[in-house]
Amino acid sequence: MSQVTTTASSTRCWKKVHAMHLRTRLWLERAASACAVVLLFVLCLAAVPARADYAGTEVTHMLVERSEDGVHLSATVHFELPAVVDDALAKGIPMYFVAEAAIYRDRWYWYDKRVASAARHFRLSFQPLTRRWRLQVSPTPIGNSGLVLGQMFDSRDEALAALQRFSRWRIADAAEVDPESIHTVEFRFRLDVSQLPRPFQIGAVGQSDWNLSASRAVRLQLDHNR
Repeated sequence: MSQVTTTASSTRCWKKVHAMHLRTRLWLERAASACAVVLLFVLCLAAVPARADYAGTEVTHMLVERSEDGVHLSATVHFELPAVVDDALAKGIPMYFVAEAAIYRDRWYWYDKRVASAARHFRLSFQPLTRRWRLQVSPTPIGNSGLVLGQMFDSRDEALAALQRFSRWRIADAAEVDPESIHTVEFRFRLDVSQLPRPFQIGAVGQSDWNLSASRAVRLQLDHNR
């Protein structure tokens, strides 16, 4: 009788061990499947082209000054037009650029507060009939109609030189900037791909030639005259 009891007990024990083994193997298989999904997701992300700035684009000079009527920014942006952009311009497709400036007041207890901002929108186009270049400037986005006054240039280089220079651009009123607080001025210049024709927007995704952008930040000096 004792032998029968021992055999039955051993059988139940073996069944428990076998069931535990099956559960463990099932858990490992599920974990392996989950890891495979995560790995596949990571590989897919790695396959997406990274967004990189076009080489050689930089803000080579930046000066911020206070005056009685506000804060003025002077800057020089250096860049060469990528071949694809140059080719599109030569075919009569206008290019849009944006210059953005923002002033932030330092706050030790929280994120810095933006106290002022300004923007300039540019539309550069080539006129095939006259073989001249036109540069339009506006504080708001310029539509395809181009109903904004602009300046004409005889050469591409002259138009680009005007596009790359900013002289005493007023980016804030005096009342917006506390003379006794520390501020940082951020400046950014970029090619605005969002205003290009739809086929160009699609083709520009992940292409560094279309990501023409440069930025720089400087401290705004305290006004010691107050």
